[in-house]
Order: sequence, then C-alpha cells, then structure tokens
Amino acid sequence: MGEGGLARAAGALRLGVIGALALLLAACAVVPQGRPGAGGAGPAPGAPAGPANALAAGIRPGPAFATLPVGAMDARAALSGFAESCPKLLARDDASGLTRAADWRRPCVAAASWSPDLANAFFAEFFETARVGDAAAFATGYYEPEIAGSPVHLPGYDVPIYGMPADLVRAREGDATPLAGGRMPLGRYDHDGVFVPYYDRGAIEDGALEGRAPVIAWAHDPVEVFFLQVQGSGMLRAPDGSVVRIGYAGQNGLPYTGIGKLMRERGLIGDGPGQYPGSMQGIMQYIRDNPEAGAALMRENRSFVFFRVLTGDGPLGALGVPVRGHASVAADPRFVPLGAPVWLAFADHPEANGLWVAQDTGGAIKGANRFDTFWGAGDRARLTAGGMSGHGEALVLLPKGTLARLAGER
Repeated sequence: MGEGGLARAAGALRLGVIGALALLLAACAVVPQGRPGAGGAGPAPGAPAGPANALAAGIRPGPAFATLPVGAMDARAALSGFAESCPKLLARDDASGLTRAADWRRPCVAAASWSPDLANAFFAEFFETARVGDAAAFATGYYEPEIAGSPVHLPGYDVPIYGMPADLVRAREGDATPLAGGRMPLGRYDHDGVFVPYYDRGAIEDGALEGRAPVIAWAHDPVEVFFLQVQGSGMLRAPDGSVVRIGYAGQNGLPYTGIGKLMRERGLIGDGPGQYPGSMQGIMQYIRDNPEAGAALMRENRSFVFFRVLTGDGPLGALGVPVRGHASVAADPRFVPLGAPVWLAFADHPEANGLWVAQDTGGAIKGANRFDTFWGAGDRARLTAGGMSGHGEALVLLPKGTLARLAGER
C-alpha cells in the first residue's frame, strides 16, 4: 500500500479537531488493511490464475547473501525495518507456506540488539536467499502524497475525504457467495435486509455517502484525491500550513481497476501525437487536459478508499508498522512472508536495486515476484514512484535452515 513524523501542529484548536476526528474514526467499522491499488500508474493486473502460493510456485536456493552488492546504508535501513516487523512476524501465519513463526525467532532476537554498523553481517549470519518460481520480478512504485486539504470545510475545499461508513459490512454466511479465499464479501444490507454490493465510486461522488460516513477532511482537487486513494495514504496541508497525515482504513469491496491500463488499451498512452506517457504524471496530465473524459475514466475504477487520521511517524502498511522510503515494499503475502527482507535487482531501474522489507500489500500487487516499492514523501518521491516500472530479479531472504526443512517435508 513516508519518512519523518506527523508534521508540526498548529495550535490547540487544530489538535482538538484532530482528536475529535480520531475519536470519530475509532467508533467506525474497521476493515482489514491493505491498499486497494498499485502505486504509481503502472500496469494493474488482476489476480493471476497461477500457483496458490510460493510453495506451489516452486522455490530454489539463491546465492549467498554475502555475494550480493548491499550497501551499508541499505543494510542498516533493512535491519531497522526487519526489527520493527518482528513482533508481527512472530505472531502471524505465513500465507506463503514458506515459514513458521518459530523460524523467525533467532533472527528476531538478534535484530533487537544488533549494531546497525554491522547490518550486512546480520543478514549474512541469519539468512539464506531463495528464488520463488522463475524469480523474474516486476515492480511499480508508490509514495506518500501531500495535497491541499483541511479538517474543516473551507471555500475551495469541496472534495470530501471519507472515513469508514457504518453500513459497510461483510455479508453474513448464507447471504452471499464467499470470495475465493473463503471470506465473505464486503457490501451493505438494503432496506429489505438483502445483501448488495456497496456503492461504487460514481455513486459516492454523486452523494451516496451523505449521512452514512464521516467526512474526516476536505480537499481542493478531486484528481489529487483519486491518486491519494491509489497510494493509500498521504498528508493534507491546510491553508494555514498545518499538516494532518491520513492512512488507509478500508475499501468499498469493489475491484480495483488501473486506469493506466485502460488508457493503454485505448491507445492513449505512447510516444505518438496526442498520446501521453504511461507514468502517473502522464495520466494526471491526460485527466487535466480532458476534464470530462478524465472524470469518466476515474469513475471506471469503481473501487473507493476510506481513510483514518494517523498520529505515528509514517504511513502504516498492511503489516501494521510504518513504511519507510526506499526501504519498504508491498508484496503478495502468498508469495513473500510479510516482514521478510527482499533483494531486488533491475537493469532498467537501478534506483530500486537493493534490500527492501515486505511490509505492505496492494490490490494490484498479485502473484510471485510482483512488488510495489515505497519512496517516501515529497516531489522526488512522487517523480520516482510515478515512473517506476522495473523488470529484473527478486530474491526472498529466509531464516537459515528454512530451505532444508522445506526440502525434507516434500
């Protein structure tokens, strides 16, 4: 689904507003986390009809960690992210089928007191690398946007940013067909008590949520809000300079559609006359150049994201810990244990080469070796994430002994 803490407060009044918003959101329904879309504007494939998890995809030993060109700063950031992820690693089931909670105990205990200056030695001591499937990786990028927004409704700030609606629920057993993973779908119960899909983006933009969901803030630009939803978190800067960080709280249960993919299919992306770059910046430019068609295009992504106010030092990923720029990556937990380090190498985007920690997920981040790299906040992060579309190789780092255990269990 940035670096630094929640930006400076702007007096007791603003703190009171944030506190009230936080209490309001705490009373709302909660849907499990996980960003609905891919970062940037890269391809947004649906869930592939492929192997069920990493074990089914096949796993092979990779090179020794010590042979990888990992810089000292890179290793330090990964060690910090891994240590922060350990409480979750030790408590959750691994959907990839690769590891058990006990496998992580030794590296997690060591990480708590390991010197950051010896981070490379830490990974060499406790980890082995593995290739999942053919190890051919594809990565997009995402970032934490900062947009014009206010916790109170001001002139020119007319785009509502919603918290979780009270009537967005999972169907009761027997009221709907379960999803592929066995969970019941999200939706709502109508006036007759019949479970139906929740309101889509178009209906919500037309006012369907009035009186049904709290408005946690008001934004200036609907296009920026759309891409804020794609990124899954961001910062709202009010006219007085105060900043509020918001993060993903849930989604309406409808499938995510990547509008970049739609534009590509319609011949709107390319190098020819009248075409636009396939980056996020190019897609935004098309929408601004063609307001009516652009608004209709955004509505084709029927998925809609709800937010909550955050008070930590960074946006939270699906693992429940803050994601860090050039250190955290989103992955499909069926193929990478969330919390595990990952080595990425791309000839076409060397800026993404290095060691990352899988701490987030995304609705379009599906399948083996599919990643979404997080770049933090600011203009540079926006530019990097928006143009990220890398092809290369991925290695998953597993606690030493994992591959031998898996081989013995076959």
